[in-house]
Amino acid sequence: MNTRFLGRSGIEVSALGMGCWAIGGPFWAGAQPLGWGEVDDDESIRAVRRAIELGVTFFDTANVYGAGHSEKILARALEGRRDEVVIATKFGGTFDEQTRQTGPDDGTPANVERSVRESLRRLGTDYIDLYQLHINSLPIPEALDLVPVLEGLIDQGLIRAYGWSTDFPERADAFATEGRRCATIQADLSVLRGSFEVLPVAAKHDLGVIIRGPLAMGLLGGRYSATSELPRDDVRGLSPEWMTYFHDGRPTPEFLTRIDAIRDILTSNGRTLAQGALAWLWAFDARTIPIPGCRTVAQVEENAGALQYGPLTEPELAEIERLMGRA
Repeated sequence: MNTRFLGRSGIEVSALGMGCWAIGGPFWAGAQPLGWGEVDDDESIRAVRRAIELGVTFFDTANVYGAGHSEKILARALEGRRDEVVIATKFGGTFDEQTRQTGPDDGTPANVERSVRESLRRLGTDYIDLYQLHINSLPIPEALDLVPVLEGLIDQGLIRAYGWSTDFPERADAFATEGRRCATIQADLSVLRGSFEVLPVAAKHDLGVIIRGPLAMGLLGGRYSATSELPRDDVRGLSPEWMTYFHDGRPTPEFLTRIDAIRDILTSNGRTLAQGALAWLWAFDARTIPIPGCRTVAQVEENAGALQYGPLTEPELAEIERLMGRA
């Protein structure tokens, strides 16, 4: 169970990936922080390399993370090891690399052509394995305008496959129907809540399902309580509107209650809470490839340890679904 395919692309990856949002460091939309606070670049590099040692071959980033910094750090970490890994990045966000301020989303064909070359430069590679549209709610007609461009990038050898990071099943369905070499959907999903409706679409089109937020923005790491307060330079600390797991820098009580209800099942057989949350995803749908964010070696080691345990059992899965009110 330790490997998966990126859908119909046939690209094989580890069943667990590493999300690289956090290693990008600070970036902003005006005064709103979009990163996870300050980072130690050397520790980020050690974390990526440790992930490879532990069997992780799939690294997911985006051009906008850290206003390009995540891609640059990933390039440094993977120097001399490019052929051992699969790199996914995303396009659609705009930003200034110097000020680290983001601009408006740009889902135009011209931006795809420009962005892919900029990401190739920052990543220090001549191809990207998986290139993903990063505008969750882009209107379907505009998204379909990008399909010929993305197909052309494959023909040029600049990318190997493409997908869409979207939580809207109708968008995923249209994109996969039109895009012959569309391979994946990336969706927000954890044992606590998420975009369950995209899973039948993935099955219909043989898409890989990359799971962002598998640890509920850190809540399922087990380190936060009702009295925890996140710093204001963290995206969770000055919580934007879409941030459901935290509000005003504090964990949302409803989700802490849900965690308490299923904690014993998730931590059975010696798993940590985070490892159990990853095991739930693998049990819930065999297409899932969770990409928990990491910025330290310790986080990588804990998450990669989940591979040794594998999925939850069917009875464990059924009991969690009952407790969550989904059965």
